[in-house]
Amino acid sequence: MTLAQPQAPQAPAVPAAGGPPPARRSVPGRIRVITGITVASLALLFGALAVGSTTAREGLQVIGRDAGPQVVATADLYLALSDMDAQVANVLVMGDQYAPQRAQALDRYEAARSRANEALMQALSLADTKAEQETVHSVLDRLGRYERLTGQALLLDERSKHAPGPPPQDVVLTYREATKLMRVELLPQAYNLTLESGTIVRATYDDKAVMVPLLRVAVVVAGLLALGCLIWLQVFLARRFRRVFGPALLVATVTTAAALLIGTNVLSQDENALRTAKSAGFDSVLTLAKARSISNSMQGDQSRYLLDKEWADTYEHTFLDKAMSVVYLKAGNLRTYHDQVVKGDDDVLGLLGPELVGTQGDQAMEAYRSFQAADGKFRELVAAGRTNEAVAERLGPVAQAFDAYDRALVSLSAGHQAVFTRAITTGEGSLDNLWRLLPFAIGAIGLLVIAGVWPRLKEYR
Repeated sequence: MTLAQPQAPQAPAVPAAGGPPPARRSVPGRIRVITGITVASLALLFGALAVGSTTAREGLQVIGRDAGPQVVATADLYLALSDMDAQVANVLVMGDQYAPQRAQALDRYEAARSRANEALMQALSLADTKAEQETVHSVLDRLGRYERLTGQALLLDERSKHAPGPPPQDVVLTYREATKLMRVELLPQAYNLTLESGTIVRATYDDKAVMVPLLRVAVVVAGLLALGCLIWLQVFLARRFRRVFGPALLVATVTTAAALLIGTNVLSQDENALRTAKSAGFDSVLTLAKARSISNSMQGDQSRYLLDKEWADTYEHTFLDKAMSVVYLKAGNLRTYHDQVVKGDDDVLGLLGPELVGTQGDQAMEAYRSFQAADGKFRELVAAGRTNEAVAERLGPVAQAFDAYDRALVSLSAGHQAVFTRAITTGEGSLDNLWRLLPFAIGAIGLLVIAGVWPRLKEYR
């Protein structure tokens, strides 16, 4: 009989030495994952803030420092050129009388020439494209030709010693060639410079007006995501370690919320600054600059109407066209237009239509009515053949009425220029403050997250 050998009892399984159980080993990994997600969300927040603020700054730079000032400079060029031509026409109708007025007109011509040269130099320094630079050089060349022709006309006029009114034919022909060069080549080229720069401003504004609000929304989404991750990290640590929320992570959460609120507010301010600078500042300044230039050319047409009998009808029609572009009122001829201006209309169109609001706008319109009324009386004297009286009217009441009207436009423009400057300064100032705070916020939040997570990780070492 065979006896079965009893089996030796097996030793109980002993856990392998080294390392905690799997459940405990997964905790540090989860902390690292949640912390990494939190850090990534914070990086996304600050990245969105950086991109948004950079985009807004680019818009403010273009509108407030680059293309915007170039538009104003080229608008000043148009005004200076038209003023030069108007002053030459004024001198030519004075004849051998009105010595003080002649000297004053020549001084204004020189001042306008200096302003034109300064505006050209500024436009050249701000020109970004080869086409703009070539246009500026072309204006400089043609301006030199114009000055030679006007110099000849003024010299011939001074030698003729004619009575007030139309000068001799050789003077008229020389000046006709000069003013044709001005009106056909110089002024259109100057206006093209304004249009090119204005296109850059409009394109920049349209782009930034879309991008800045979108980036502000991206900042809000990224900020809420970062706050959610910070709260998630704190809740996980509190439940896992059965402790209250850590003060470091609480401060990091509050700091992130503050960065979100400040960043969103700055982008909102910059959006408003761009809108105000473009719509309430730049657009109005440019419109009023155009109105001043066209109006200044109108008073030149008055003198040209008097000095060039052959082209008198042409200058009368161009005066009417320019007047209607400034303040549009339905009229078939200049006399009807004068009557319409005196009668008034609450719904004024033309360049000045949107600008004639408030007390200053009413004052500008009243000054424009006075100028048009003086023009009507001046033309009646010319039509009656009372040349000496017409010249006196042109150099006296008409010139005074125009100067008052021009001062009203300057006052309107100064108000909008102040709005423009204030908006650009405010927008740039808020961005500067944000960029001063942003590095400190990034560093502080990073240190606070480390201070909140590192002690928990050390417990597993």
